[in-house]
Amino acid sequence: MTAQELFEQIKKKRSFLCVGLDTELTKIPEHLLSKEDPMFEFNKKIIEATHDLAIAYKLNLAFYEVHGASGWISLMNTVKYIRKYHPEIFIIADAKRGDIANTARMYAKAYFRSLNCDAVTVSPYLGQDSVMPYLEYDNKWTILLAITSNESFKDFQTIENKDTGNKVFEEVVLKSMHWGSDANMMYVVGATHPEYFAAVRKHAPNHFLLVPGVGQQGGSLQKVAESGMTDNCGLIVNSSRGIIYADISGNFTVEARKRAFTLQQEMEILLKQKGLI
Repeated sequence: MTAQELFEQIKKKRSFLCVGLDTELTKIPEHLLSKEDPMFEFNKKIIEATHDLAIAYKLNLAFYEVHGASGWISLMNTVKYIRKYHPEIFIIADAKRGDIANTARMYAKAYFRSLNCDAVTVSPYLGQDSVMPYLEYDNKWTILLAITSNESFKDFQTIENKDTGNKVFEEVVLKSMHWGSDANMMYVVGATHPEYFAAVRKHAPNHFLLVPGVGQQGGSLQKVAESGMTDNCGLIVNSSRGIIYADISGNFTVEARKRAFTLQQEMEILLKQKGLI
């Protein structure tokens, strides 16, 4: 999927919402546990309840890999279902992989060829040769970690380089800008740290940003848009638990849609204010 195709979906759906499918067997409704593939059944119902409100789904691989082969089958079934019934949706493999070049090449092939996702999240801290294999695929996206949404992000990401005056996350953005472009690379910037959006935008004014942390983690959608939105929106804002676990009864899809709809409505207002729709 190209950046322009992604923007067209944003305008069409009046939304830049990504729904995170962090699916846990212990949290899904009990009546689904008797199904042959409970995780896929849960995902399918969430997708059907939200696909017209979301431009993307993000599958956190850890929640599938923990179940071994059956978890990978659930993951593949989910991706195939989206591809068949909602091919306009942008699919993100949230893997946060970071390894040497030969291993990175296998990871890239797994997520872009075998799994057929549009994007994969990657840790850049092993350097250029650990990222380049992902950038070799046409119309696929590599999403580099810049500012993460967790509490201990400051352990490394905001350490200052005394020679340049830049923080580590800024060095990541500046260095990686030469590896790819705004046509095949994005950055993760957590909504829980809106004070850093301006710095990211100073160095990467046109790149799409994947923004976790809105919802249960407390990130502000308004603040994200103020500092992060560009002339093609430039934002993919993720909400996981706040949507998919809004209710775990037999009516869970109704509550999930309500949460997604609320976010979509807020996003529509922000897009109108920017003059994008």
